[in-house]
Amino acid sequence: MWKYLKKLQYPVKIKTPNPASAKLILAQLGGPDGEMGAATRYLNQRYAMPYDEGKATLTDIGTEELAHEEMISALVYQLTRNLTPKQIKESGFDTYFINHTTGIYPSDANGTPFTAATLQSTGDTITDLFEDMAAEQKARTTYDNILRLVDDPDVRDVIKFLREREIVHFQRFGETLRIAQERLDSKNFYAFNPAFDTPRR
Repeated sequence: MWKYLKKLQYPVKIKTPNPASAKLILAQLGGPDGEMGAATRYLNQRYAMPYDEGKATLTDIGTEELAHEEMISALVYQLTRNLTPKQIKESGFDTYFINHTTGIYPSDANGTPFTAATLQSTGDTITDLFEDMAAEQKARTTYDNILRLVDDPDVRDVIKFLREREIVHFQRFGETLRIAQERLDSKNFYAFNPAFDTPRR
């Protein structure tokens, strides 16, 4: 159960609309390494996580990723408000606009809709945690690329905050992986897993 605080985790206050930047930033809403995928991945993986510390980490970070979805959506909304038809055409935002006007639609920067096919939940503790660490680094790379292309200091301030959180999440998943490996090693889990008995003939 969650308690919802009705404010953004970090303020988003964009003074100058820029639909071209909005189109790039959509990558971190519905793209293959975006916040929607991260929240979905972690909040589903937690059910099969055998350790309370791991469940807590997945729940905490998955919940924070929902907050990051809000921030990305606020960025896109503020960057596309009060546009003229000329601004829409000249910025290349017309291909998005024709289907969604300026509504927030989870897609990547190319317009490909969000799909859960880009994420994994295997039920294997080690596999999932390595997946999560890689996901955080891929998201950090996407934020790096946004920072290379976007000049607006109001936008960059928010993106830098989100990028920093990816690094923190990577570190937390690394700590969780260490705990899980120590517990699995103590049971010689990978040498012999009693859950996989030899089939009867």
